[in-house]
Amino acid sequence: MIVDLSELAFADPSLMLDLAMLARRLRTHGRMIMLRDAQPQIRTLIELVGLHRLPGVLLEGPATAVA
Repeated sequence: MIVDLSELAFADPSLMLDLAMLARRLRTHGRMIMLRDAQPQIRTLIELVGLHRLPGVLLEGPATAVA
């Protein structure tokens, strides 16, 4: 499943939990979730909560710049 995040301007941890639960359900059916084109602030949140490290989750798009 591809989730296009390109127009998402705000997200909180509850969305990250929903995406994690979706990834878990998809994994039980042998499928994966691809998070595509997240805005920098959304990508940072995904990385902070570790969503991108879950099995079956792919984070596609430019990497967050490290300052």
